[in-house]
Amino acid sequence: MSKILSINAGSSSLKFKLYSMPAEVVLVSGLVDRIGHDDCIFSYHVGSKEYKSTQPIKNHTEGVKLVIDALLDSGVIEDKSEIIGVGHRVSHGGRYYTKSVEINHDVQQKIADLASVSPLHNPVNLLGIEAFEKLLPSAKEVAVFDTSFHSTIPPKAYMYALPYEYYEKYGIRRYGFHGQSHQYIYSEVNRRYGKDYSDKVISCHLGNGASICAIKNGKSVNTSMGFTPLAGLVMGTRSGDVDPNILPFLAEKEHLSANDIRQMLNHKSGLLGISGISNDVRDILKAESAGNQRAKLALAVYVHQIQHYIAAYTADLNGIDTLVFTAGVGEHSAPIRHRVCAGLTYLGVKIDESANKDNDIDISEADSRVKVLVIPTDEELIIARETAKIIG
Repeated sequence: MSKILSINAGSSSLKFKLYSMPAEVVLVSGLVDRIGHDDCIFSYHVGSKEYKSTQPIKNHTEGVKLVIDALLDSGVIEDKSEIIGVGHRVSHGGRYYTKSVEINHDVQQKIADLASVSPLHNPVNLLGIEAFEKLLPSAKEVAVFDTSFHSTIPPKAYMYALPYEYYEKYGIRRYGFHGQSHQYIYSEVNRRYGKDYSDKVISCHLGNGASICAIKNGKSVNTSMGFTPLAGLVMGTRSGDVDPNILPFLAEKEHLSANDIRQMLNHKSGLLGISGISNDVRDILKAESAGNQRAKLALAVYVHQIQHYIAAYTADLNGIDTLVFTAGVGEHSAPIRHRVCAGLTYLGVKIDESANKDNDIDISEADSRVKVLVIPTDEELIIARETAKIIG
């Protein structure tokens, strides 16, 4: 029995799960939230028991120490050396990494170098790696990249029509993200329903960040995010696809710097930008029901973009067997699933409205030509599997 930690480090958070492998049993799961504040919230589950505390945590190193101390105090481990591997979710592997790798100094440097194309994620992913390196030195650390699952996308789908020299010099191409989530979704469709439903799968990861992936026989052949996680769908605060010429136009008219543009596209756009209310679908649905027209418009644009990509990826796959909704919105918002599927009847998509309202796994009507599923994602399990594979 091997004990492996899966880590997902955010700018002010540290999400973790401790697995017993290869049984894939979750021993502990938890979250250190609001790192850098005096009221940091630390919560974790051991079996049916939940523990929660509030305390000041200055940085990720202190957060990691809190996690390790809790694992020891709970009795799940008797010594730190029992944890043989730590798998880290890392946003961008660029052209350097098409699969998970054991972390060394060179890997850390490349993750840092790629911060310019994933500024919201790679730097904080690196903070988690460095913290565990200090406090759990006996464990092997593994980087599991969001981009790796999409390394099978063909050139016709990943190339941008820019001067070729920029691809050669800077690796500018579509990389895609949420790879662990889409990989897990495919594995679950295949496990639950077999070959008949897993040949042509479209996975819709709909959360505050969102992406869609076309999966053919277990391999990603296209995905909506691009060179960075900004491209593709309308998201909570991210714009998704826009006409590139809008950016120099706004820079000139509004006297915006490159950083101003970057901040606007990542933090002030998307559902928040259109609605002016919130980045949260739940808030916007409430505002729409109260008659707010900008909320109505934001949701219409959001749903239309999802439908647009599903249609495009059905063409990429030359058909569709299974459509899956996952992540926060995908798993919990029956109204959004209803609206998306209502515009896909030409593909033979029919959903059972009662099953949809109950967030059932299979929400398809019996005569639907496409199986429509709601599957909770488990990115941490993919991280644990990849880590176990790397460290042997």
